[in-house]
Amino acid sequence: MALSFSSLQDMFDHGHDSVIDVRSPAEFAEDHVPGAINLPVLSNEERAEVGTIYVQQSPFLARKIGAAMVFRNAARHIEETLSQQEGGWRPLVYCWRGGQRSGSFTYLLQQIGWRAEMIKGGYQSYRRLVHAMLYETDLPHRLVLLDGYTGTAKTDLLQHVAEAGGQVLDLEAMANHRGSLLGDMPGDQPSQKAFESALAGALVRLDPARPVLVEAESNKIGARIIPPALWSLMKQAPRIELSAPVEERCRYLMRSYRDSLPEPEALSETLDRLRAHRSNAVVDGWQELLATGDMAGLASSLMVQHYDPAYQSSRRHIGAGVMAEVALDSLEPTALCAAAGTVLKHLDAVQGLRPDMEPSAE
Repeated sequence: MALSFSSLQDMFDHGHDSVIDVRSPAEFAEDHVPGAINLPVLSNEERAEVGTIYVQQSPFLARKIGAAMVFRNAARHIEETLSQQEGGWRPLVYCWRGGQRSGSFTYLLQQIGWRAEMIKGGYQSYRRLVHAMLYETDLPHRLVLLDGYTGTAKTDLLQHVAEAGGQVLDLEAMANHRGSLLGDMPGDQPSQKAFESALAGALVRLDPARPVLVEAESNKIGARIIPPALWSLMKQAPRIELSAPVEERCRYLMRSYRDSLPEPEALSETLDRLRAHRSNAVVDGWQELLATGDMAGLASSLMVQHYDPAYQSSRRHIGAGVMAEVALDSLEPTALCAAAGTVLKHLDAVQGLRPDMEPSAE
């Protein structure tokens, strides 16, 4: 039986024990339903081979050879990955568009006695629901942005607020990027589709009646674009602005980036790209600090001469309204934990307002 879902909420509440994506590893790596496991019935190479036979020789031959591959791979999954599943197991299966790959695998599972079902329309039907949520409809959530200069520990404070019971949306974690010039994190960024899947899955789990704290970002985090439905809310959202002394921000950045800075040569190339935005004299000063190994001095100069002016320009352009200010003398974990309590109080104030009311600035 093929199941249809009218919303992402319905799909995520499917009630099955497991979700199985039988597409190739490359298809799965680009994007998949959150929580799905990959049991490919065609490898990347086999899928390419069958496609070539389909185009260059005949569709019948491609289906015949492909069927042998599918059932051979399916048998291996049953013998290995699925060998411990009991008789009452209920898997939900999908492929690219709910066709032969998922149909064949679902049939085989059903013949064993498992209560397998498949998603009608496969991954494509799931992707349409994600696209509709993030590109075609108005989101019901009420956002509050956590804003402030670079190095004010916004990401860390966001996590403290989550641990204290607040609703948060961690865009940088989903994008695997810190959202700044030197924001690369270990591992590649997810594809745009995978980023949107993570975002849609997180939004579905949030309570629209409660405010959601989101770190203020530009409309891109590294190479990933914030979809328009969310970006529209972010541009209108009230802001809680953090501040901290430059020296403390510098110490925080040195701790945070200690293990993830690029090699000096790559960092030098990155700094040179800023000549389009800052004078040669300023960039030459950064290069000299880098050459002498004065990373603390470089961090401080980048904040004062690049990040802070860019932040001020961006906020003037957006016309951002500040609902509250939180001044931090320290960015150590204990101080951030205490600050999370202050931020929660401001969120509680937002929750008490009607959606058409604006919080008053302090």
